[in-house]
Amino acid sequence: MRVDDFDFHLPEELIALRPARPRSASRMLVSAPGAAIRDRHFTDLAEELRPGDLLVFNDTRVIPARLSGVRRRETPDGSGEAKIEATLIKREGPDAWRALARPAKRLKPGDRVHFGAASARVEDKGEAGETLLRFDVSGPDLDAAIAASGAMPLPPYIAAKRPADERDAEDYQTVFAERPGAVAAPTASLHFDDALLAALAARGVGSARLTLHVGAGTFLPVKSDTVDGHKMHSEWGEIDAAAVAKIEAARAAGGRIIPVGTTALRLLETAARETGALRPWVGDTDIFITPGFPFRVADGLITNFHLPRSTLMMLVGALTGMERLRAIYAHAVAEKYRFYSYGDGSLLWRDGAVSV
Repeated sequence: MRVDDFDFHLPEELIALRPARPRSASRMLVSAPGAAIRDRHFTDLAEELRPGDLLVFNDTRVIPARLSGVRRRETPDGSGEAKIEATLIKREGPDAWRALARPAKRLKPGDRVHFGAASARVEDKGEAGETLLRFDVSGPDLDAAIAASGAMPLPPYIAAKRPADERDAEDYQTVFAERPGAVAAPTASLHFDDALLAALAARGVGSARLTLHVGAGTFLPVKSDTVDGHKMHSEWGEIDAAAVAKIEAARAAGGRIIPVGTTALRLLETAARETGALRPWVGDTDIFITPGFPFRVADGLITNFHLPRSTLMMLVGALTGMERLRAIYAHAVAEKYRFYSYGDGSLLWRDGAVSV
């Protein structure tokens, strides 16, 4: 299958730079096999689900992973300073993070970069600006230093239009964010607020939580011409025994399992991939879900609208089939849905799991 199969034209004005207010006011496209696409809002979600259905949320918490600093070298002419921006992408130890540094050409191993409350030594450099930074503080002290000095790591298609500000500190975080470690938000969950969660609970819709620390790799372009030629990035995740028990109880009672976001779906399917049975799981996953994938757990998916030619579009195509994927995106563009992280979302049912 070619990556071109997941391309489409998106008018730039449909890229959302701010979220809807309140969160649950976002529009929601609903698609089920063999049924016409319907246009709703997230405030209607409880009406689309049945008592006993179960939503699976990712409770990761986005850290302020974009750091601005200064590289300092001792030089006779005093020209050893250079401004550096580093976006943390993966923790490599209590005192180390792998980061994307800009401009990377101004860094070499052994350099020290000062980031406000902490400084870091450049341990090594990889491709495309990837750099290993070892900080002079560790563990909770490093977490506090990053929180004091960092900014929210807005996706590139928003950051290119405007800088992060105080509103993003709240807007780019889910209302149930708990475990720090993500450098990008699980954006499908940004549509949920306390009022919507209460309405779902009153409907008898259950919920379970897992953790997948979303990495910056979620925004990396697919550079190969074919789907099989792409190497998927890895992300750390955990699903515990309590979450597995909730999910299995809902399935046994006839409830449908709906992960909220591609990250939650990827971890669920990772945990069930080896035997087909869902088990507690912890570790790094690089699961790459493309059309033809045998889903073990997910009956549906709540997700936003994704970048053309992206691995996230490929995942959605695996769930819906290619014909329905093209119809969904054509409808979303024609009806002027708002796209990407701060945009609108969708409720998509897999074949064999029909909506109410």
